[in-house]
Amino acid sequence: MSTRSPAEPPSRDPPSDAFRPADEVVKEIHAALERESRVRLHQYPIKIEYTRGVAILDGEVRDIAAKKLALERAAAVVGVRGVVDRLRIAPAEQLGDGAMRDWLSRALLAQGEFNACSIDVLSKAEPRSVRTVSPPTAGHVYIEVHNGMIVLDGTVPSLAHKRLAGVLAWWTPGCRDVVNSLAVEPPEDDTDDEVLDAFRLVLEVDPLLQPEQVTATCRDYVVTLDGYVRTEEERHRAEDDAWALFAVNKVVNRIRVRA
Repeated sequence: MSTRSPAEPPSRDPPSDAFRPADEVVKEIHAALERESRVRLHQYPIKIEYTRGVAILDGEVRDIAAKKLALERAAAVVGVRGVVDRLRIAPAEQLGDGAMRDWLSRALLAQGEFNACSIDVLSKAEPRSVRTVSPPTAGHVYIEVHNGMIVLDGTVPSLAHKRLAGVLAWWTPGCRDVVNSLAVEPPEDDTDDEVLDAFRLVLEVDPLLQPEQVTATCRDYVVTLDGYVRTEEERHRAEDDAWALFAVNKVVNRIRVRA
């Protein structure tokens, strides 16, 4: 008979899936990525490692949709408690870090939403002012680029600003990844409506799309796209714009190409 007191806390032994063999989990992740058509695993191979409940994905992928879908599929495998993201986008155009900083700073300057925002670029940790607004009532954006990875830091006045800055970073030629660390001051509560407002703004500024052709809904940070576009490239562009929005978990693309 057990001698444990009824008041004794239950055992904290880890669940059985914590002891799954690494090669078994890696095999399941690989199979899940193979089933996801946007990942294109045979064309863009991904190195998969697994240790102590953490999966590590390393390699190049075609676009931001493939990156986020690969991370989602890996996280869904039994035994995976966390995913380390080392995936990078294979850029369609090669551009040096300095040229990328200049491109993105010009893109921010061109958007009226950032007219009252100070903008600096960081090169070897030394800031260079692109625009100084005094007093900085609408935020201060810092742009840094390392080997094609863009880091956005500082403050912006709204979640829409944060999301638009992030999408502009993803549009930057040569971009391989984006870390959007912009803080919103004063803080705002995020909602599905905030996501939709930002997506409509992105459609307005995207030179490759006609915003009146695309409609969107959002529920629990899942964006569903509808409408008609002229080409398959425009269809994928609209989806990539939605994936690029901060905090979006999934994109359902129902857009059709008009014959």
